[in-house]
Amino acid sequence: MNLRIAIAQLDFLVGDLEGNAVRILDSAREARDRLRAHAVVFPELALAGYPPEDLILRRDFMTQAARMLDDIAEQTRGIDVILGFPENRPGMPYNSAAVLRDGKIHAIYRKHALPNYGVFDEKRYFLPGSEPCVFDLHGIPVGITICEDLWLPGAVEQAAEAGARLILNINASPYHTDKIREREEVARERIAVAGVPLVYVNLIGGQDELVFDGASFVLDREGRVSFRAPEFEEALVSVDFACGERVEPIQGDVAEPLPQVESVYKALVTAIRDYVRKNRFEGAVLGLSGGIDSALTLALAADALGADRVESVLMPSRYTAAMSIEDARLEAEALGCRYHVIPIEPAFDAFLGMLEESFAGLPPDTTEENIQARCRGVILMAFSNKKRKILLTTGNKSEMSVGYATLYGDMAGGFAPLKDVPKLLVYRLAEFRNSLSPVIPERVIARPPSAELKPDQKDEDSLPPYSILDPILEMYVEFDKSVDDIIAAGFPEREARRVAQMVDRNEYKRRQAPPGVKITRRAFGRDRRYPITCGYGQ
Repeated sequence: MNLRIAIAQLDFLVGDLEGNAVRILDSAREARDRLRAHAVVFPELALAGYPPEDLILRRDFMTQAARMLDDIAEQTRGIDVILGFPENRPGMPYNSAAVLRDGKIHAIYRKHALPNYGVFDEKRYFLPGSEPCVFDLHGIPVGITICEDLWLPGAVEQAAEAGARLILNINASPYHTDKIREREEVARERIAVAGVPLVYVNLIGGQDELVFDGASFVLDREGRVSFRAPEFEEALVSVDFACGERVEPIQGDVAEPLPQVESVYKALVTAIRDYVRKNRFEGAVLGLSGGIDSALTLALAADALGADRVESVLMPSRYTAAMSIEDARLEAEALGCRYHVIPIEPAFDAFLGMLEESFAGLPPDTTEENIQARCRGVILMAFSNKKRKILLTTGNKSEMSVGYATLYGDMAGGFAPLKDVPKLLVYRLAEFRNSLSPVIPERVIARPPSAELKPDQKDEDSLPPYSILDPILEMYVEFDKSVDDIIAAGFPEREARRVAQMVDRNEYKRRQAPPGVKITRRAFGRDRRYPITCGYGQ
């Protein structure tokens, strides 16, 4: 006897209960009629979208979610539907999974392990469950667990002890580099104890600062991968199991994990595409400087949205090199994006004139540099408002970490694709994109980076070389290493202390930056949260 289960690796919109319900029902019918599956499995909280955050605290939202679950159940015929949903219970909701069968809610599982670290704060919203859920599927006892249940001992083993011969684990597991390997290693640890095969179904798509990569998989009882879905692609596919004395997955397609740089590139493209699409913008606009950060951002936006929906604005000043203007034009033309050239000199002169009397006797400093950046911010926001296109900022994680950016200037915008991308990775991503087609001039990659806000300016006038800066930032920001730890690792004491001080005193800037997608283990925003006003380390 064989068992066929459909994996619904799909992209759901947070809060769109009716739209998500339509997708769930359409996918269930397709799984039944085209794939001939006995069951279809959807990701964690698929009905609500993930993470629903404080929507869970709204009574009207939870009431409608319960009503939509009933509607889906009533229309379910000829196939079991395993669906993640927020369960509206007296006192406090649960993060639950329902088994829908022949017009009814056949069984419910409530997530045991509620993550409350990094980007997760599920204990704010949900109560933990404690009981296993094992149901009969085509004669096979099948257990359900949800996401974090797999990362801790307990729930999977409990389901196996209750008789489950197969585990379905539904997930909304956000992406960061190397996450696929981590998930599969953890899954192997669990099933080594439980002794049963596992189906891992993951969400896909961008949601604010998170992106979900899919990469759903099936492991046999020995921990071997018998199926893996592609990263960053929606999929409704079936997996088969031979059911005799043992339940054994039949070998299917196994998509190879992408190389790291390609995986990050696809994550960024997915995040931009979904942020623009789900928030109903007409497209995107960005300032194109001739530097590598804006060149990469333009390529990402064009790949995510299509070149016809992306505009760039070249805004030269008295300090802009001729090659920067030329390279920016070449970038836009290579991608087929429309561009505009609007010099900022008239606006800059006007501001200097307005402030001349008030600033009399005071020497020029970063004030004048920042005025230039803010002139550009005003122009770009005008484009965004007038054309209903989101403004993409182009700053990277290295700059954001140390405050090498102008508040209300180059930080102005609606979404920051490179906010969690260190500068050295920016170069690797640019080289990867050029391997597909040459869209970033080679000298943009080769020339020393510069903000071009004063004569002969280079980033290294204000910052350590990125080959030193990025590793220090990784230790200090992503792994919470102390300055002493960083010095002990071989970095110069002066640079270690200087970088740490810059990171600490620029928290106020980061709080005012636009959201940007998480691709490292620890991103600024909902992941790394530090006080602005703080006496520690001063």
